[in-house]
Amino acid sequence: MGCAEGGVMEPRIQYAKTSDGVSIAYAVFGTGPAIVFPSINFGSLHLYKNGVAVNRITDDLVSRGWSVITYDGRGSGSSERHTDDWTLESKLGDLEAVVNRAAPDRFAVYGTLMAGPTAISYAVKHPDRVAYLVLNNTFATGSDWFEVIPAPRLSRQTMPDAENEWEFATLTLANALTGYADSRLARRIAEALRTGVTAKGYTAAGNAMEKIDVKDLLAQISAPTIVIHSRTLGTDRVGVVTQRLAPLIPNAQFVETDDVAKVIDEFLRDGGLVPTRPARPAESPKPPTSAPSGTAIILFADIVDSTALTERLGDAAFRTKARDLDTSLRTVIRDHSGTAIEGKLLGDGVLAVFTSARQAIEAALACGVAGSHAGLPLHLGLHAGDVIREEGNVYGGTVNIASRISGLSAPGEVLVSDIVRGLARTSGGVSFEDRGKRRLKGVGEPMRVWAVREAQA
Repeated sequence: MGCAEGGVMEPRIQYAKTSDGVSIAYAVFGTGPAIVFPSINFGSLHLYKNGVAVNRITDDLVSRGWSVITYDGRGSGSSERHTDDWTLESKLGDLEAVVNRAAPDRFAVYGTLMAGPTAISYAVKHPDRVAYLVLNNTFATGSDWFEVIPAPRLSRQTMPDAENEWEFATLTLANALTGYADSRLARRIAEALRTGVTAKGYTAAGNAMEKIDVKDLLAQISAPTIVIHSRTLGTDRVGVVTQRLAPLIPNAQFVETDDVAKVIDEFLRDGGLVPTRPARPAESPKPPTSAPSGTAIILFADIVDSTALTERLGDAAFRTKARDLDTSLRTVIRDHSGTAIEGKLLGDGVLAVFTSARQAIEAALACGVAGSHAGLPLHLGLHAGDVIREEGNVYGGTVNIASRISGLSAPGEVLVSDIVRGLARTSGGVSFEDRGKRRLKGVGEPMRVWAVREAQA
């Protein structure tokens, strides 16, 4: 499972709608060639946010120059919870909705644990889109998964009592996943599992998973494939099931490792993909560094109601317009002495850093005009404060608050915090309209925000 403690990148959650009308929460990390992580039963994005699932692999791949797209499957995490459909077909529909919304024309697929059959099914159904397939600690038949691997077997044993003993059921599964080696981490995992899916959903998902059988599809996989046995799951017996896959997939490689991200990186590079920047040498990692002294002004620009626009324009047309707009926004930001953050590309918008409040406001207004001309109006928000810089990314409360302020703005409108207004109030050419104090998610005290108005001649 790659369970790991520590901080994770702040995900920007967006939504895709499936063909049967279910809203699926997804996020895009990084800017390089895409690797799509299909969701496991408890919600891959939800577990990532709680720092106990695939975050170590995700963060490492992003640091090596790849982008990772992951999501919460229906019934889990931040996706629509009202569902009784846990079949493989529904999981495939969730994956199709996300890749049609967020992925490029060709990408790699990474299937681990319960997500393996979904990845296999998608690779066979859409060979034109899957450039590479990575399978890690997974299975082709539910019976293999339950009968051979201790953690799922224990999970099944707890299912009948899950709704009455939900805390016990999740703690039992979490301890099995960690190999009974870290009770503190197991408690964190159990808490994330309980908030990721209901007890009823957990039981239904397990029952549906036991019926899965994609063994007959393995011979039909045409994408270059690597099968990985990661020894971090807490039991070597998982390799018994995983290794069965490789001989049944044409020309598949099999690897045992403790460093899944490194193996994936090498596999994709050997196949001819080039990440956006070289892999960071393992022996000399760059430590986090603080931003230079002074105030950083953060701009968030996000496309308004992108889901509805996608449905109206079609996926291909929307992606083309969004890419063109992204280029325009980056030009505007550069022309106003700002820096677009490459590690924080949002798919539907952009994040940028400025040292001047005046230049940041001018850039935001110009971005609003560019969005209007492109037919993709933007939410725009600015906040100022201390940030942490690390390998081209920026982190901290200032970034999160700028995002929240952006979400409050009307289409094409620029909203700024009281701090930004104070820094720029003597700037010519603009005025500020008081919008009062507003409550922002994750911020304790209400914050006053102002709408920027271009001064009348």
